[in-house]
Amino acid sequence: MEKQFEAILTSPETSIDGVVTKIQHKVYNDAYDFKSIDGDVHLVIAKDEDGNWLRVAGTEPYLSGWVDELAEQII
Repeated sequence: MEKQFEAILTSPETSIDGVVTKIQHKVYNDAYDFKSIDGDVHLVIAKDEDGNWLRVAGTEPYLSGWVDELAEQII
């Protein structure tokens, strides 16, 4: 069963509600997919071999702070 949970990202205008799913990624072992409820925001983040979180895919534009914000909710 996939690990899923609700998450919220913040932007200057509003909060973005979505669902996070742990996914299989071809390069990274620890990857998570965020999809907003309204479908406007998609963000895939992963932990690299040094333990740093990075954005590996998603919609444009995006706020760079979302990577850290989402990582905090994953932990």
